Amino acid sequence: MNARTLLAALSFVVLGLLIWHLRWVLLVFFGAIVLAVAMDVLIHQLQKRSRLNRPQALVLVLLGSALAGAFVATLLLPELVVQIQQLGEDLPQLVEKLTSLLSAAPRLSELEGSLSGDVNLSRLQPIGAQLLGVAGGAANSMVQAFLMALLAVLLALDPTAHREMLIAVSPRPARQQVVSLLDDCREALGGWLSGMTLSALTVFLLTWAGLVLLQAPLALLSALVCGLLTFVPTIGPTAATLLPTGLALLQSPQLMVSVLVFRLVLQNLEAFLLTPLLLRKTVNLLPTVALMAQLSLGALLGLPGVLLALPLVVVLQVLMQKVVVEQLMDHWS
Repeated sequence: MNARTLLAALSFVVLGLLIWHLRWVLLVFFGAIVLAVAMDVLIHQLQKRSRLNRPQALVLVLLGSALAGAFVATLLLPELVVQIQQLGEDLPQLVEKLTSLLSAAPRLSELEGSLSGDVNLSRLQPIGAQLLGVAGGAANSMVQAFLMALLAVLLALDPTAHREMLIAVSPRPARQQVVSLLDDCREALGGWLSGMTLSALTVFLLTWAGLVLLQAPLALLSALVCGLLTFVPTIGPTAATLLPTGLALLQSPQLMVSVLVFRLVLQNLEAFLLTPLLLRKTVNLLPTVALMAQLSLGALLGLPGVLLALPLVVVLQVLMQKVVVEQLMDHWS
């Protein structure tokens, strides 16, 4: 091993350690890029249909988003508050019913006995420290979300300057390829965000209508959870199904079966028809790649890693295709 190889290996080690220590900063920055691309899609569509410049279009997009959020909150928030309160009342009944069902299994008798044992004071002492940790984590998450939104607005305000900076620091012979690569990543990420937003909205409306027709409890809250978790493919829809089926169990096992069948049919239609149709012109992610990315980033970064795993895989898949495959593997002699 010569000096150049050793220096390159040490450089990669130092770079890896630096990335690991700055992982939360990089995660916030990438989340800001995703939000900026989402705003850029709306800004681009608005500029195509008007003579507004970019700052004016950005202000209009922000105001429109705020007004749309306020309008939706005005329509849905009162009912959501009532349903959330009802959920708090129904959860103990659901836990009690599940406990009674599980207690019929003889193998779970020991677990039930250990859970129903007396709770002493020594076991409750760490709860205060845990609550403080949760409060600190929530405050930290709010600060990160605020910084992410601020960075997203700054990026969306002048993306050309940031784009030119990336092009300028690249080698001169590769600058044209960098321009093409940035365009491909922007198109893939914007298409993925647009497709997933339409898919989530469709799932929300169909789930809401179906649960109302089935007369399932807390239909709006369950539909909202199912729609939001559509942005977390593979894991999200399956986890979202637990809420409406569990609440339906409080009324009758027949209703639970009906809700479960409805959610399974809708989930398969979304996974195999709706989402591929909406994403047919963008990056097509393999379910195994998506699941492994979510599990890996979830283990490293928790819930934010799970939420940003799919946008990151979209960008990495474009980079792999354009750089590794076309520039390296295809020219291997």
